[in-house]
Amino acid sequence: MRKFEETHSWISFGFNLGNAPPELWINLGEAASKCEHLSMVPLRPATATLLHRLYLAKGVQATTAIEGNTLSEAEVLKAVDGKLEVPPSKQYLKQEVDNIIASCNSIGKQLSERTLPAISPELISSYDRQILTNLTVKEGEAAPGELRNYSVAVGNVYRGAPPEDCPYLLDRLCQWLNGPDFQAKPGLEMLYAIIKAVVAHLYLAWIHPFGDGNGRTARLLEFHIMFSAGIPSPAAHLLSNHYNQTRTEYYRQLDIASKSGGDILPFLHYAVQGLVDGLREQLDFVWKQQWDVVWRNYVHERFQEKNSPSDIRQRHLALDLGAKGDWVQIPEITELTPRLAKAYAGKTSKTVKRDLNVLKTMELIVMEGRKIRAKREIIQSFLPLRKISDKEKA
Repeated sequence: MRKFEETHSWISFGFNLGNAPPELWINLGEAASKCEHLSMVPLRPATATLLHRLYLAKGVQATTAIEGNTLSEAEVLKAVDGKLEVPPSKQYLKQEVDNIIASCNSIGKQLSERTLPAISPELISSYDRQILTNLTVKEGEAAPGELRNYSVAVGNVYRGAPPEDCPYLLDRLCQWLNGPDFQAKPGLEMLYAIIKAVVAHLYLAWIHPFGDGNGRTARLLEFHIMFSAGIPSPAAHLLSNHYNQTRTEYYRQLDIASKSGGDILPFLHYAVQGLVDGLREQLDFVWKQQWDVVWRNYVHERFQEKNSPSDIRQRHLALDLGAKGDWVQIPEITELTPRLAKAYAGKTSKTVKRDLNVLKTMELIVMEGRKIRAKREIIQSFLPLRKISDKEKA
């Protein structure tokens, strides 16, 4: 008998989803479905780049903030762009962030080149080594990427698995994750990946095989699993962001998972609920872009074969009001955007009034007194017949 079987009997490399509450299955289905939708939505290049950069920064800031890094999300976004400058006293914070960014980018590059390796003890050790590159290691602590040969406590709450069992446990974990328990049925790859990612995170936290970097390595492995299963990169960062935003609950759920004898269901439910909430937020972002694209196409169609100077000016006015998305005072129209300022330079208020009347007749704007807005709600008529929610009406 190995020592962990006495001290950490909950590390069983097995679980039973038969007792999972209906809410968990509903959330898993919604999460997988939303990930599928996000992966298939064509975005404008600038929007796709923004979404990738923004959620890479959120994920990296989150996984390092949990460990005490104090750099803000805005600062991490600058680091993503290679533009972050910090004083010497904060260099170690930047180094930690840079290490995670490099690891995530490396996973993306390997995935695009189809060279992403399978999960193995060597891969997990390499992630710990990458995370701790050029960071100070405490005296007596295992070198980055090396399995510890001493006992380790996580705060005053949890003690990692016996050091003599770490090589076996890490190897056993990888065999399990690559084994039949996580072989997805066709069409369920993303659902299985979500479960597998959370389980891998939880088990790596339980084993705690390294002297430092275990939490960050667990969350990076989670990202690796989700991203490699076809989940879009912005969505694959959401779990780290959720754990950071609910940090107290994160540690509470980790504690419950071990003290319950290895019942993973509460932690899985907690993680998946956060993933679903984050995916809803991402889809709101994407839908706003889709509405903007449809609005722009609709305006261009309405002005098809109308190419006089006044037609072009009126089309630009409709487009820019649509981009504004809110009420605008009529006197502010000529300064709303640089191109409108140029178009109306030297023009009188009669020109503005005439243009507004044309757009009103075309049902492209709504006027109330001295204010106007784009009539973007007309896009709702392009949707399948259904009840419109109060949120959409607003």
